[in-house]
Amino acid sequence: MSAPEPLSVTHLTVAYGERPAVWDVTWSAPPGLTAIVGPNGAGKSTLLKATLGLVPALSGTVRFFGRPLEEVRDRVGYLPQRASVDWDFPASALDVVCMARYPRMRWWGPVPRRHREAAREALVQVGMADFADRQIGKLSGGQQQRVFLARALAQDADLVLMDEPFAAVDAATEAAIVTVLRNLAARGRHVVAVHHDLGTVPEYFSHVLLLNARVFAAGPVKDVFTPENIGATYGARLALLEEARVGASAAGGG
Repeated sequence: MSAPEPLSVTHLTVAYGERPAVWDVTWSAPPGLTAIVGPNGAGKSTLLKATLGLVPALSGTVRFFGRPLEEVRDRVGYLPQRASVDWDFPASALDVVCMARYPRMRWWGPVPRRHREAAREALVQVGMADFADRQIGKLSGGQQQRVFLARALAQDADLVLMDEPFAAVDAATEAAIVTVLRNLAARGRHVVAVHHDLGTVPEYFSHVLLLNARVFAAGPVKDVFTPENIGATYGARLALLEEARVGASAAGGG
Protein backbone atom coordinates (compact mmCIF):
# COMPACT_ATOMS: atom_id res chain seq x y z
CA MET A 1 0.00 0.00 0.00
CA SER A 2 1.54 3.34 -1.06
CA ALA A 3 2.19 6.11 1.46
CA PRO A 4 -0.26 9.03 1.49
CA GLU A 5 0.80 12.15 -0.38
CA PRO A 6 2.46 14.96 1.60
CA LEU A 7 -0.48 17.32 1.00
CA SER A 8 -3.95 16.82 -0.42
CA VAL A 9 -6.93 19.17 -0.62
CA THR A 10 -10.47 18.24 -1.60
CA HIS A 11 -13.11 20.72 -2.82
CA LEU A 12 -11.34 23.59 -1.05
CA THR A 13 -12.99 26.99 -1.52
CA VAL A 14 -11.90 30.34 -0.07
CA ALA A 15 -13.51 33.69 -0.84
CA TYR A 16 -13.03 37.29 0.25
CA GLY A 17 -16.53 38.71 0.25
CA GLU A 18 -17.99 37.87 -3.16
CA ARG A 19 -14.57 37.48 -4.76
CA PRO A 20 -13.45 33.86 -5.18
CA ALA A 21 -9.80 33.35 -4.25
CA VAL A 22 -9.65 29.55 -4.32
CA TRP A 23 -12.53 27.82 -6.05
CA ASP A 24 -13.39 24.13 -5.47
CA VAL A 25 -9.75 23.02 -5.61
CA THR A 26 -9.07 19.30 -5.46
CA TRP A 27 -5.38 18.53 -5.77
CA SER A 28 -2.61 16.46 -4.24
CA ALA A 29 1.05 17.45 -4.00
CA PRO A 30 3.27 14.51 -4.93
CA PRO A 31 6.58 13.74 -3.23
CA GLY A 32 9.46 16.01 -4.20
CA LEU A 33 9.54 19.64 -5.31
CA THR A 34 6.27 21.24 -6.46
CA ALA A 35 5.64 24.79 -7.68
CA ILE A 36 2.30 26.59 -7.47
CA VAL A 37 2.17 28.93 -10.46
CA GLY A 38 -0.41 31.45 -11.68
CA PRO A 39 -0.98 35.15 -12.30
CA ASN A 40 -1.16 37.81 -9.59
CA GLY A 41 -4.38 37.42 -7.60
CA ALA A 42 -4.76 33.79 -8.60
CA GLY A 43 -5.07 32.53 -5.02
CA LYS A 44 -1.65 30.90 -4.78
CA SER A 45 -0.72 32.27 -1.37
CA THR A 46 -4.31 31.93 -0.19
CA LEU A 47 -4.26 28.23 -1.05
CA LEU A 48 -1.09 27.73 0.94
CA LYS A 49 -2.42 29.67 3.94
CA ALA A 50 -5.77 27.88 3.83
CA THR A 51 -4.08 24.49 4.09
CA LEU A 52 -2.42 25.69 7.29
CA GLY A 53 -5.60 27.24 8.70
CA LEU A 54 -4.15 30.77 8.47
CA VAL A 55 -7.16 31.92 6.45
CA PRO A 56 -10.64 30.39 6.80
CA ALA A 57 -12.06 28.13 4.12
CA LEU A 58 -15.71 28.12 3.12
CA SER A 59 -15.58 24.39 2.40
CA GLY A 60 -13.26 21.51 1.75
CA THR A 61 -10.84 19.25 3.56
CA VAL A 62 -7.05 19.29 3.89
CA ARG A 63 -4.79 16.39 4.78
CA PHE A 64 -1.06 16.21 5.40
CA PHE A 65 0.35 12.72 4.97
CA GLY A 66 -3.25 11.52 5.09
CA ARG A 67 -4.03 13.14 8.44
CA PRO A 68 -5.35 16.48 9.77
CA LEU A 69 -2.72 19.14 10.36
CA GLU A 70 -3.12 19.10 14.14
CA GLU A 71 -2.01 15.46 14.21
CA VAL A 72 1.18 16.01 12.16
CA ARG A 73 2.01 19.66 12.81
CA ASP A 74 5.63 18.82 13.67
CA ARG A 75 6.09 17.32 10.19
CA VAL A 76 5.06 20.53 8.38
CA GLY A 77 7.20 23.67 8.06
CA TYR A 78 6.25 27.06 6.66
CA LEU A 79 8.24 29.87 5.06
CA PRO A 80 6.02 32.99 4.87
CA GLN A 81 6.36 35.92 2.51
CA ARG A 82 8.93 38.45 3.70
CA ALA A 83 6.32 41.21 3.61
CA SER A 84 4.32 39.48 6.36
CA VAL A 85 7.18 39.51 8.90
CA ASP A 86 7.84 42.19 11.56
CA TRP A 87 11.52 42.89 10.90
CA ASP A 88 11.74 45.30 13.87
CA PHE A 89 11.27 42.43 16.31
CA PRO A 90 14.28 42.49 18.70
CA ALA A 91 15.70 39.07 17.88
CA SER A 92 18.95 37.88 16.36
CA ALA A 93 19.16 35.61 13.35
CA LEU A 94 19.97 32.72 15.68
CA ASP A 95 16.98 33.54 17.91
CA VAL A 96 14.66 33.44 14.89
CA VAL A 97 15.96 30.04 13.79
CA CYS A 98 15.74 28.68 17.35
CA MET A 99 12.01 29.43 17.29
CA ALA A 100 11.60 26.42 15.01
CA ARG A 101 12.82 24.20 17.84
CA TYR A 102 10.40 25.51 20.49
CA PRO A 103 7.83 22.69 20.08
CA ARG A 104 10.55 20.23 21.13
CA MET A 105 11.57 22.17 24.24
CA ARG A 106 10.12 22.84 27.65
CA TRP A 107 8.42 26.22 27.68
CA TRP A 108 10.65 27.76 30.36
CA GLY A 109 14.38 28.35 30.66
CA PRO A 110 17.09 28.98 28.06
CA VAL A 111 17.28 27.19 24.73
CA PRO A 112 19.13 23.89 25.32
CA ARG A 113 22.53 23.52 23.71
CA ARG A 114 21.50 20.81 21.25
CA HIS A 115 18.72 22.97 19.88
CA ARG A 116 21.01 25.98 19.51
CA GLU A 117 23.49 23.77 17.68
CA ALA A 118 20.75 22.55 15.33
CA ALA A 119 19.81 26.18 14.66
CA ARG A 120 23.44 27.12 13.97
CA GLU A 121 23.78 24.19 11.58
CA ALA A 122 20.72 25.40 9.68
CA LEU A 123 22.34 28.84 9.37
CA VAL A 124 25.46 27.16 8.01
CA GLN A 125 23.39 25.42 5.35
CA VAL A 126 22.08 28.75 4.03
CA GLY A 127 25.40 30.60 4.32
CA MET A 128 24.38 32.76 7.28
CA ALA A 129 26.54 31.39 10.10
CA ASP A 130 28.56 34.62 10.33
CA PHE A 131 25.36 36.60 10.94
CA ALA A 132 23.97 34.50 13.79
CA ASP A 133 24.11 37.33 16.32
CA ARG A 134 22.91 40.10 13.98
CA GLN A 135 19.49 41.61 14.71
CA ILE A 136 17.11 40.36 12.04
CA GLY A 137 16.08 43.86 10.95
CA LYS A 138 19.71 44.81 10.26
CA LEU A 139 20.05 42.17 7.53
CA SER A 140 19.44 42.70 3.84
CA GLY A 141 16.30 41.31 2.23
CA GLY A 142 18.14 38.32 0.81
CA GLN A 143 19.81 37.62 4.15
CA GLN A 144 16.48 37.80 5.94
CA GLN A 145 15.02 35.29 3.50
CA ARG A 146 17.94 32.94 4.15
CA VAL A 147 17.37 33.18 7.91
CA PHE A 148 13.72 32.22 7.53
CA LEU A 149 14.74 29.40 5.23
CA ALA A 150 17.11 28.25 7.97
CA ARG A 151 14.22 28.36 10.43
CA ALA A 152 12.23 26.05 8.16
CA LEU A 153 15.22 23.71 7.93
CA ALA A 154 15.76 23.72 11.70
CA GLN A 155 12.24 22.44 12.19
CA ASP A 156 13.41 19.31 10.37
CA ALA A 157 9.99 18.97 8.76
CA ASP A 158 9.05 16.34 6.20
CA LEU A 159 7.11 18.92 4.17
CA VAL A 160 7.96 22.61 3.84
CA LEU A 161 5.43 25.07 2.41
CA MET A 162 7.11 28.18 0.96
CA ASP A 163 5.33 31.37 -0.05
CA GLU A 164 7.36 32.99 -2.87
CA PRO A 165 10.81 32.10 -1.50
CA PHE A 166 12.56 33.65 -4.52
CA ALA A 167 10.71 36.98 -4.50
CA ALA A 168 13.00 40.04 -4.52
CA VAL A 169 16.18 38.17 -3.59
CA ASP A 170 19.67 38.55 -5.06
CA ALA A 171 21.28 35.94 -7.29
CA ALA A 172 23.39 34.50 -4.45
CA THR A 173 20.34 33.99 -2.25
CA GLU A 174 18.40 32.42 -5.12
CA ALA A 175 21.25 29.96 -5.70
CA ALA A 176 21.38 29.17 -1.99
CA ILE A 177 17.64 28.48 -1.91
CA VAL A 178 17.87 26.20 -4.95
CA THR A 179 20.67 24.24 -3.26
CA VAL A 180 18.54 23.83 -0.14
CA LEU A 181 15.55 22.64 -2.19
CA ARG A 182 17.65 20.03 -3.95
CA ASN A 183 19.20 18.86 -0.69
CA LEU A 184 15.75 18.48 0.86
CA ALA A 185 14.58 16.40 -2.10
CA ALA A 186 17.71 14.24 -1.92
CA ARG A 187 16.90 13.53 1.74
CA GLY A 188 13.36 12.43 0.88
CA ARG A 189 11.72 15.65 2.07
CA HIS A 190 9.05 17.55 0.17
CA VAL A 191 8.49 21.19 -0.79
CA VAL A 192 5.44 23.03 -2.11
CA ALA A 193 6.38 26.57 -3.14
CA VAL A 194 4.43 29.49 -4.56
CA HIS A 195 6.58 30.60 -7.48
CA HIS A 196 6.35 33.58 -9.82
CA ASP A 197 9.11 33.05 -12.39
CA LEU A 198 7.81 30.87 -15.21
CA GLY A 199 11.24 30.62 -16.77
CA THR A 200 12.80 28.75 -13.84
CA VAL A 201 9.98 26.30 -13.13
CA PRO A 202 11.47 23.47 -15.24
CA GLU A 203 14.90 24.01 -13.69
CA TYR A 204 13.88 24.20 -10.03
CA PHE A 205 10.83 21.92 -9.74
CA SER A 206 9.72 18.44 -10.78
CA HIS A 207 5.95 19.05 -10.45
CA VAL A 208 3.70 22.04 -10.95
CA LEU A 209 0.18 23.19 -10.10
CA LEU A 210 -1.20 25.77 -12.53
CA LEU A 211 -3.74 27.74 -10.50
CA ASN A 212 -6.02 30.64 -11.27
CA ALA A 213 -8.56 30.24 -8.47
CA ARG A 214 -9.32 26.88 -10.07
CA VAL A 215 -6.88 24.14 -10.96
CA PHE A 216 -6.04 24.36 -14.66
CA ALA A 217 -3.38 21.67 -14.75
CA ALA A 218 -1.26 19.68 -12.33
CA GLY A 219 1.39 17.05 -12.71
CA PRO A 220 5.01 16.56 -13.75
CA VAL A 221 6.52 19.71 -15.24
CA LYS A 222 7.54 17.89 -18.41
CA ASP A 223 3.92 16.84 -19.04
CA VAL A 224 1.71 19.76 -18.00
CA PHE A 225 3.88 22.89 -18.08
CA THR A 226 2.98 23.59 -21.69
CA PRO A 227 2.30 26.87 -23.54
CA GLU A 228 -1.34 25.82 -23.94
CA ASN A 229 -1.87 25.19 -20.22
CA ILE A 230 0.04 28.32 -19.23
CA GLY A 231 -2.01 30.43 -21.64
CA ALA A 232 -5.28 29.00 -20.36
CA THR A 233 -4.26 29.63 -16.74
CA TYR A 234 -3.14 33.21 -17.20
CA GLY A 235 -6.11 34.16 -19.36
CA ALA A 236 -8.86 32.78 -17.15
CA ARG A 237 -9.28 35.22 -14.27
CA LEU A 238 -11.79 37.61 -15.79
CA ALA A 239 -14.02 34.78 -16.98
CA LEU A 240 -14.10 33.23 -13.50
CA LEU A 241 -14.93 36.52 -11.78
CA GLU A 242 -17.77 37.13 -14.23
CA GLU A 243 -19.13 33.62 -13.61
CA ALA A 244 -19.03 34.17 -9.85
CA ARG A 245 -20.73 37.56 -10.18
CA VAL A 246 -23.53 36.15 -12.35
CA GLY A 247 -23.99 33.23 -9.94
CA ALA A 248 -24.21 35.55 -6.94
CA SER A 249 -26.73 37.76 -8.72
CA ALA A 250 -28.89 34.78 -9.65
CA ALA A 251 -28.82 33.48 -6.08
CA GLY A 252 -29.86 36.88 -4.79
CA GLY A 253 -32.60 37.28 -7.35
CA GLY A 254 -31.00 40.43 -8.78
